[in-house]
Amino acid sequence: FCGLSILPRARIGRRADPLRGRADEVRRDIERTQAGRQALLGPVLRTTCREDWTETERRDNVTHTVTRRRDLQMDATPDNLQLAGRVTMEPRYRGLFKANTFVAATTLAATWSLPALPAAEHPGGQVTCDLPVLAVAVSDSRGLRDVQIRFDGQALALRPGTPFEQHPVGFQARLPAAVAGRTVSADITLQLVGSSDLAVAPIGEHTTVQLEADWPHPSFGGRFLPTTRTVTDQGFAAGWTLTSLATTAARDVHAGAALCAGIEAEDGPYGPRSERPAKGCVETFGVAFVDPVNPYALTDRALKYGLLFVLLTFVAVGMVELLRGVRLHPVQYLLVGCALALFFLLLLSLSEHLGFGVSYAVASTACAGLLAAYGAQVLGGWRAGLGFGAGIGGLYGALFVLLQREQTALVLGAILLFAVLAAVMWATRRVDWYGFTPSTPRAASLD
Repeated sequence: FCGLSILPRARIGRRADPLRGRADEVRRDIERTQAGRQALLGPVLRTTCREDWTETERRDNVTHTVTRRRDLQMDATPDNLQLAGRVTMEPRYRGLFKANTFVAATTLAATWSLPALPAAEHPGGQVTCDLPVLAVAVSDSRGLRDVQIRFDGQALALRPGTPFEQHPVGFQARLPAAVAGRTVSADITLQLVGSSDLAVAPIGEHTTVQLEADWPHPSFGGRFLPTTRTVTDQGFAAGWTLTSLATTAARDVHAGAALCAGIEAEDGPYGPRSERPAKGCVETFGVAFVDPVNPYALTDRALKYGLLFVLLTFVAVGMVELLRGVRLHPVQYLLVGCALALFFLLLLSLSEHLGFGVSYAVASTACAGLLAAYGAQVLGGWRAGLGFGAGIGGLYGALFVLLQREQTALVLGAILLFAVLAAVMWATRRVDWYGFTPSTPRAASLD
């Protein structure tokens, strides 16, 4: 039994590993040619100032006047930051393989209460400041589409890149006038294209994020889980509400931390895995768009039930042999086991070209029909053969239900085993296990 159950795992394991590598390669290639994992940081206001002053110094008994300069930069993160995003999945295909790409229609609304410009620190010093720059950083600028910025209701001209050394990828706009010492607001709309997952840096004193998507398999990760979420077969909606007391994102920005793409998420044994952000990154949270129903993951799950499936089949064959008085040769057991092993290989190979449900139906029907025809010859009649094939078909149906019920697979499997045990006990209740012949009631002795 164990050898037959290992056979499909060995065959498909060698086949699935190259396919898994090829699927990961296709995903990486699509990320290289379109856009990769995305993280969003901003908006941040940066003001660059200079202080100029003169000093006198004496050299070689001569007094000289020297001009000194001090450069300083001020980064202002929002007091209130609101982000709303509507994510639409746009899967990309290379042959048989798929990568989950998305387009996020995003709106950012931010407000600042800015302090006055810095005062001179040296006697006679004069402080001059450039016009502030509003900047938004992303992980991959190739995913930026239809970006617009309105600052205090006025549209701003956009420029590529950001003034930040640690996260220079994104876009920026120079403000039309100085804004120090007053409350200002900005509204930003953009479409952000990416792959696999989307992360947000909560840099506001108060940050509110609302995300909706037409993807029913989200995996929330990063530093914070959503405070509210709703997941249905049509998609999900999730919301985060954070303050600066709970996150160091704003302090990370001021300290010059990097913006890192990828959240802590994993979607299964044969799906893409998001990289864990390295130390020294700005805190982020977000969602990964995992694909738990890809054919390789489902086939891997089917293999995990392989031992149970083969064991139940051989129990059924043994019960037929016992109750019908038919003796089967070990070679016949071996042929039945080979048919069961071939099912898993058919399932994987067909699912690369057809949907998993269609592939499962074709493979299970073919194997059940083969075993029914073989059973009709071995068991001495089509009625017995069709009954045996129907039992095999019932096992395939039970296995399919277990594959679809990710959360309740254990309880359904336990119920199935209990039902099989009860059926075996009931069918063999009158069997004389010492003689393997039906027992007959014995008359009570008067002696």
